[in-house]
Amino acid sequence: MTSQTTIDATGPGDKASAAPSDPAPASGLRGHPWFTLITVAVGVMMVALDGTIVAIANPAIQKDLGASFADVQWITNGYFLALAVSLITAGKLGDRFGHRQTFLIGVTGFAAASGAIGLSNSIAAVVTFRVFQGLFGALLMPAALGLLRATFPAEKLNMAIGIWGMVIGASTAGGPILGGVLVEHVNWQSVFFINVPVGALALILGLLILTDHRAENAPRSFDILGIVLLSGAMFCLVWALIKAPAWGWGDGRTWAFIAGSVLGFAVFSFWETKVKEPLIPLALFRSVPLSAGVVLMVLMAVAFMGGLFFVTFYLQNVHGMSPIDAGLHLLPLTGMMIVGSPLAGALITKLGPRIPLAGGMLATTVAMYGMSTLNAGTGSATMSLWFALLGLGLAPVMVGATEVIVGNAPMELSGVAGGLQQAAMQIGGSLGTAVLGAVMASKVDNDLAGNWKDAGLPPLTQSQLDQASEAVQVGVAPVAKGTPEAIAAKITTVAHDTFISGMSLASLVAAGVAAVAVLVALLTKRGQNADSGAGVGHI
Repeated sequence: MTSQTTIDATGPGDKASAAPSDPAPASGLRGHPWFTLITVAVGVMMVALDGTIVAIANPAIQKDLGASFADVQWITNGYFLALAVSLITAGKLGDRFGHRQTFLIGVTGFAAASGAIGLSNSIAAVVTFRVFQGLFGALLMPAALGLLRATFPAEKLNMAIGIWGMVIGASTAGGPILGGVLVEHVNWQSVFFINVPVGALALILGLLILTDHRAENAPRSFDILGIVLLSGAMFCLVWALIKAPAWGWGDGRTWAFIAGSVLGFAVFSFWETKVKEPLIPLALFRSVPLSAGVVLMVLMAVAFMGGLFFVTFYLQNVHGMSPIDAGLHLLPLTGMMIVGSPLAGALITKLGPRIPLAGGMLATTVAMYGMSTLNAGTGSATMSLWFALLGLGLAPVMVGATEVIVGNAPMELSGVAGGLQQAAMQIGGSLGTAVLGAVMASKVDNDLAGNWKDAGLPPLTQSQLDQASEAVQVGVAPVAKGTPEAIAAKITTVAHDTFISGMSLASLVAAGVAAVAVLVALLTKRGQNADSGAGVGHI
C-alpha cells in the first residue's frame, strides 16, 4: 500500500507559490497512514491520560508530600496551563521545522519529565515538572494532528480524526481507573513512571514510521510578544481564581490580577492585528461556528475537569474507598465515553454536529445536576447512573470538536485551528479546576465555623479554623490524635457534610456552565473544509 498526499496550506489566489512539497510515497512501514495513526495515538494517549490519571493520585500525593489544597490544584493547573499557553506556538513550530521532529521531541521530553516527577520528593518539584510535561505535551499534540492531515487522503481523513478523537476521549476517561490500580498496588509515583516505557514505544515507532511533511510557505518568524502577552494574561486569570479564597474576593490583590488578565487579553488581541505572523490569526473567529466550537470546548472542559477534581476526593475521603475502588466506581463514566465515542462519530457524520453536541451537553447538564445531589450515604447504583450519563454526554463533544473547529477554518489556517481546539480544552480544564475550586473553598470557609458550632464542638482559634478548612476542602476530617471517639465522630460528620455542601454547589455551577454550552452548541455546523481533507491520494 502506498500513500501520497498534498496539503493545501495556501490562501485564496496564492495556490502556486504556496503549495507545500509532496511527501514521498510510503514504502513499507515508513509513512503508512494507518501505522502513522497508531504511532501518534500512542503519544497522544500518554498526554490525554495524564490529564485525568493524576486526579486519582492527588489524595496520595497530598498526604505523602504534605501539600495544601492550593498545591494540589497546581499539580493540575500547572499542567493544563502550560499545555494551553504553548499549543498554538507548538503548532507553528511544527509547521516551521516539521511535525515529525516536533512530535519526537515532545514524546521524549514528556517521558523524561514524567520520570522526573516520579523521582521528586517535594510538591514544588512535582509542580515544576508537571509544567514541563505540559510544555512537551503541547509539542506533540498539534504535531499528531498535522501528521494525520499530511498522511491521510481526503476520503480517509475524517475516519482517522474520529479514531484520534476517540483515543483522546477514552484515555481521558480511563485515567482514573488506571490511576487507581497504580496508586493502590504500587504507589503514586508509578502514575508518572508508566509514561517512560510508553514514551519509549512512541519514540521507536516514530523513528521507524513517521515521515516529515513541511509546507513551503511555513512561518519564518514567531510572535514572541504575543506568546508573552497570552501567557501573562492566562497566568493572571488562573492565579487570581486560585488565590481568591485565601485573599478574599473583595481584596485588591484579587482584582489587580483579574484586571491584569483583562488588560493582557486586550493588548494581545490588539497586537495580533498588527503582527505579520500572529500567534492566533483573529480572522479565524469571523466564523461563528468555529468560534462556537472553541467556546463549547472551553465550557465542556470547565464542567468535566472541574467536576472530576472533586469526585475523586469524595469517593476516597468521604466514602473511604481505596484508589482502585474509586477508579472502578468511575468505570460507568469511562465505559460510556469509550462506547459513546464511535456512536457519536456516526451520528455526527449522519446528522451534522449541531444536534449531537447540543444533546450531549444537555445530558452533561443533567448529570452535573444529579452529582450535586450526592451525599455521604449515596449508594453505588445512584453514583453510577450520574457518572454514566456524564460519559454519554461528553462523548459527542470529544469526538465532534475537530470537525467543528478545524472544518470551519480556512485550509491555510487548519493547523492553527487544530492547536486552537486543543488549547480550548486545556484552558477550560485549568479554569474549571480553578473556578470550581474557588467555589468549593469559599463555601467551606463560609459554612465550616457555623457547622462546627452547631455540632457543639469545642471552639477553634482562627488559625485552627483555617487549618481545618484546608483539610475539609479535600474531604478530610481534621481529627487530632487522642481525640475521644464520640468527638471524632462529630468532627468527621461536620467535615464530610461541609465538604459535600461545597461539592454540591460546585456541581451546580458546573451544571450551569454545561447548560450555557447547550445553547452554544446550537451555533455549530459542519465546516465546508470538513470533507476536503488534507489533500488527495490513495491508500
